[in-house]
Order: sequence, then C-alpha cells, then structure tokens
Amino acid sequence: MRRASVWIFLAYLCTPSFALYQEELYREDLRIQPLRDGRVSTTFSFVTVLEGAVPRNPKALGQLDESQHYALFPLTLGQILREYAITELHLTLNAGKWNYDNWGHPHEAGVGTGAELWAWMGASEVTTVDDRWSGLRNALSGLFCASLGSLDSRRTLSPTVAFPLSGSAPTFAPHELRHATLPSENVCTENLTPFLKLLPCKSHAGLAALLNPQKVFDADWHGMGIHVIWKEDIGVELKLTLQAVFNPVRTSAGKRRDWNLQSLFDRSIERSCPVASSSSITVVLPEETDYQIIPDYPAHVDGLAIFDLPSSSNFTFPSNIAMNWPSEHSFQYPLPPLTPVTPLSVKRTIHGTTQTRGVLSVFVTNNSPQEISAGYLEMMPALLTLWMHTLKVEINAQIRNDLLSGLKYHPPSLQSNDRLSPSMLQAVLTIPPQTTLKISMEVNKAFLKYTEHPPDAMRGWDLPGAVFFPLPQSSRDNWERIYTPTLLVDLPTPDFSMPYNVIILSCTLMTLIFGSIFNLLTRKWVVVEIQE
Repeated sequence: MRRASVWIFLAYLCTPSFALYQEELYREDLRIQPLRDGRVSTTFSFVTVLEGAVPRNPKALGQLDESQHYALFPLTLGQILREYAITELHLTLNAGKWNYDNWGHPHEAGVGTGAELWAWMGASEVTTVDDRWSGLRNALSGLFCASLGSLDSRRTLSPTVAFPLSGSAPTFAPHELRHATLPSENVCTENLTPFLKLLPCKSHAGLAALLNPQKVFDADWHGMGIHVIWKEDIGVELKLTLQAVFNPVRTSAGKRRDWNLQSLFDRSIERSCPVASSSSITVVLPEETDYQIIPDYPAHVDGLAIFDLPSSSNFTFPSNIAMNWPSEHSFQYPLPPLTPVTPLSVKRTIHGTTQTRGVLSVFVTNNSPQEISAGYLEMMPALLTLWMHTLKVEINAQIRNDLLSGLKYHPPSLQSNDRLSPSMLQAVLTIPPQTTLKISMEVNKAFLKYTEHPPDAMRGWDLPGAVFFPLPQSSRDNWERIYTPTLLVDLPTPDFSMPYNVIILSCTLMTLIFGSIFNLLTRKWVVVEIQE
C-alpha cells in the first residue's frame, strides 16, 4: 500500500498541473509549411510563461534583489534579466538569405542575416542604460557562445519607431531602446547547444528531440531567436524559436518534394515532454488537393492540420508525420515570371568604380493593387558616409521626392572613446500600386588605419541590411518587418603583402652583404705554386 502511494505521488509530480508549476506554464509547437518552390519551412516555438511576474525596477539595482525560484523558466537567462533590469529582450542568430518573394513572411519576423540584439530598459540613476547594455551583451555572449561582445558603441543605435515595445511598458521609469547588429556572425552548433539547455526537457523529449544539428545546419536557411516580453495581464513570457527551410528536392534521390519528420530531421519523437501543457504539430495544407498527409484524419482548422501529441488518438510513439504527392513523378519548379507572395519586394545594391566612393541603391516594388506606406531604416556603420544632398527618389527615371516624407538622419559622431557611432537614416515611403520605387544616394568609403582591418582584409566588410517596417498608424497593410540581404563593401585596403616583400628583399640583401664581408674577413689568401 505504501509503495503504491509513492508511485501515485511520483506520477502526480510529473503532471503539469502540480502545484510546483502553478505559476509557470510551458507549451511547445512545431509549424510545418510546404512552399511553392518545393522547400519546406519549419518553425519550432517553445514558450515559457511566468504568471504574475514583473520586470525588475532599475531604480532598485543598488539594493539586494529578491530571490527567484524557477521550475521551468531557465535560471541562467532569468539571472541576466534581473541583473540588468531588462523589460524586453530580442536576440536572433540567422544564417542565409530569407527569400520573401517565394517563401512569404516568416513566422517570426527577425530573419536578418547574422546576429541582431535589441532590448528595452528602464532609465535609472543607479546605473546608466549604456552600462547595463554593455553588461547584457557580454553576459549573452558567454551564454550563447556568440560574438555579441562586438556589438559596442560602433554598432549601437536607438531606432524606436522600427522596433517598438512588443508587450506592455512598466510605469516605474521611462524606457530606452538599444539595438545592434553583427551581419558577419556565423551560426553553428556552439549556439544551438546552449539554446537547447534553456528548455525544460532539453532535447531528450518533446519536439526538441527533432533538432538534429547536422540536419538543421544543412538547411537552405536556418535561424534561432530568444524573445522575452512582459505583458501586464499575463506576466513574463519567454519564447524560444528555431526556424529552418529545408529542400527535400535537393536531398531526395527521385527529386521529389515528399517529406516526413524522419527525412527532415533524421530523428523521431520518442516521447512527449511531461511538463508541457500543450505540445502540437501544425501543418499548413497546400492549395492544391493532390497531396496525401499521414496520419489520416487530423483536426482541420482554416487550412491547418493540427496534431496534438499528448492526446491525439491516432498518434503513437515514436511518431512520424508525412506528406507526399502520389501522382507526382518528380517536382517541377514553377516557371517565371512568378508573382511575389509578399506585398513588397525589396532589392538593395551598392556599386561604384573606385574604392573611395560609390552609390547605394534601393528598389522597392509594390506588388499589391493599393498604395502602401512603409517605414525605411538604414543603420550604417561609420565605414560608409551617406551624402544626403544626393538622395533621389525615382519612378521610371522621373524624380518623385513627394513620395518621401519624415526624413531623419543622424550622422556619425565622435564618442568619448575616440570611436565613431553609426549613422541612422529613417524615412516614410509612399509606394504607388504595381510600381517600383528607386532610392539612391552617393556614399563615401572610410579610409581605415592598417591596424583596424580584419585578418581577411581583402574580402571586404559586411554591411547590415536595411529594414522596411509597417507604420504604427497603418492597420490595413497586411505585412510585417522586412530585412534586405547584407552587402559586401570593398574599402581602400593597403597592400598587406608589402611587409612580406620588404622582409624578403631585406633578408636577401643582408645575406649577400654579410656573406661577402664574412668571406673577405675570414678567408686567408695564399699563393699556391703548381709544380709541373
């Protein structure tokens, strides 16, 4: 009888409704969407909610903080949030170029190449926002094994219009934004491992068991995100996301777009996460009807097939969801011209014939039948100087400056550490329907000291992508934030082979001179008589 009571207690302990988790909730979801070019987009979402929790008041940073006891919320991240009094945090690490025209808007908007970090913090007289921003960068750099410590004052800005608060704003202090990007940051297994350690079940159970590094990093595009938002009526919400775009046509022997969980991740779900209040897999059904989905008869809601892992009667462990096209011998790529999926299409280039000057051009196409007003943001490091008097807005080679409004430009400024801050350009664009708008301006390329060049100086410098975002007052536009691809700029670069050539020439001359003098000083000249 006593042994049975122990087993009942342990079983009750493992359920999400136990009193230990009454203030914390955890849910996970996997969204799978077949794309029109044969690829498959997958989005993992792991959400942990601290009910009733509030951010730390920055005015109390000089005092001892109250104890924090977490059961599901990751302690390492919670300590960082409390240490620097962070109200809202967003960190993304992406690799590749998101194709908006063929893939549409991503499930999570932050798909800029490289690393992007932005945080909202309350002002305080105890410690400044910049000091806490520096500590936050270094702490997250150590936590996720990323080069976030490089996001110093040379890359930090405050674009409050493009990156507003996603949640509620506490009233204890006015808030400030800090935003920085590092487009050259690479994403690898070293970043995925600490990411998985933040989950309650790690990668041992639940949907996270599918995250195979060899498959994820072999995808055409992949990225991970960490989002911390405070909502007044809910509490602190931590959302961990991982997105990847797979290409089954490339990896299959028959050039087919059929896929299943085993083929995408080379893993299967052996068991569900016991502390998850909900765990589901959502498949976005294609518009055509000649497909087949396995298991049969899932719950259909607005073109979605939803599989609830813990309670689905047609779900067994190990589980495997599959979608195939039986009547399709091999996938035929759609022929151009293709209609873009998103209302806006953006292309950005930089060109020029010299290493000192160039022209930055941005082409924005409105694919919708109605006029669109969009915010335009350029965050440029001091490597380039934008000449605003050369700014032109054109449509069909005709100047249309009336389509540009709300122009704000913050040029680079010299800081106390003798470093130049980045420049920021913000404007509002009005794009007529079915029209391509061109923005161009001349730029100057900086001449750096030879000690400021990276080891691979001849490769060039990565510039962060521009950002197009919907305006707050525009509610009818059905689109989200858009990132342009990064640019590679070639700066004036010294001939780093010259020291090598000088060393070789100097050593050669020294060898010849030294050898000749040494022979003259050490050799003894004698007359040798040759007897006949």
